[in-house]
Amino acid sequence: MTQILEQLRALVARLIDTEADRVVPPSGFTARLTIFAAAAMAFLAVFAMALSFAADRLSDRWSDALSRSATIRVSAAPDQLDRQTSAVMAVLQTTPGVAASRILSPEETRGLLAPWFGPDLPVETLPIPVLIDVKESGEGFDAEGLRLRLTAEAPGAVLDDHARWRRPLAAAAGRMEWIAVLALLLIGGATAGMITLAAQAALAANGQVIRVLRLVGAKDDYIAKAFINRFTLRAAAGGGAGMIAGLIGVAIIPSTDEAGFLTSLGFEGAEWIWPILIPAMAAGVAYFATRAAALRALRELT
Repeated sequence: MTQILEQLRALVARLIDTEADRVVPPSGFTARLTIFAAAAMAFLAVFAMALSFAADRLSDRWSDALSRSATIRVSAAPDQLDRQTSAVMAVLQTTPGVAASRILSPEETRGLLAPWFGPDLPVETLPIPVLIDVKESGEGFDAEGLRLRLTAEAPGAVLDDHARWRRPLAAAAGRMEWIAVLALLLIGGATAGMITLAAQAALAANGQVIRVLRLVGAKDDYIAKAFINRFTLRAAAGGGAGMIAGLIGVAIIPSTDEAGFLTSLGFEGAEWIWPILIPAMAAGVAYFATRAAALRALRELT
């Protein structure tokens, strides 16, 4: 373990110009602020990504389930209800794209109404429409054509192809994705702001050293490089720690066997690429933020 740490330390030393790096304090407030800001923002970024992917998968699953099923509601006078129900079943048997259809039992109808009216609703004595569950085949059926046939054969039958359920789900998933993108942009902006403040504090604290370096011929690009290297590596280290903590947090969230939002929270397949890229993103943000702050501060420093 000691040898591995020594190799990592040597690698970091090669990445940083050791002469220029003396300008930047190796520890203290700026170091802690940079690492903490990068770690915290990386942790939040992991959850933003996980929530976005989870919402998208859940919407796809619900939309797929709703798109493969439909419901027909038959409302008619008591003496016409059985005849129209039989007519609807006959129409469904000859409709291309319908894989199966069945009439819901009184117990199933009672279960659907129980959340609103309680479990003891007397379904048999109430004028409740007959519900027919329709399962689509792979190619699906022509909803408008089926509606026209039902109007002609059973005027009391109403087809609900669940389109009104699918549209809100698709819209909600789209909004969740945009919210996640906005959250990631805000996280990146906050990270850049915190690192900029830390770099400016380090520059201000080393103003006298910078003036001496200029007197002996050091260029501003050389001095700025020290800050850029130091803060980029700090942000990458903090981003890596925050990413690991975020993944652990996502992993320990309990899931259930029931179809719910928490069931699919996490990453699947190629989605794992995105959280792994977070340390590199943090380093990129730190690079450009520190470079802009350092060059601006050096121009103002006289």
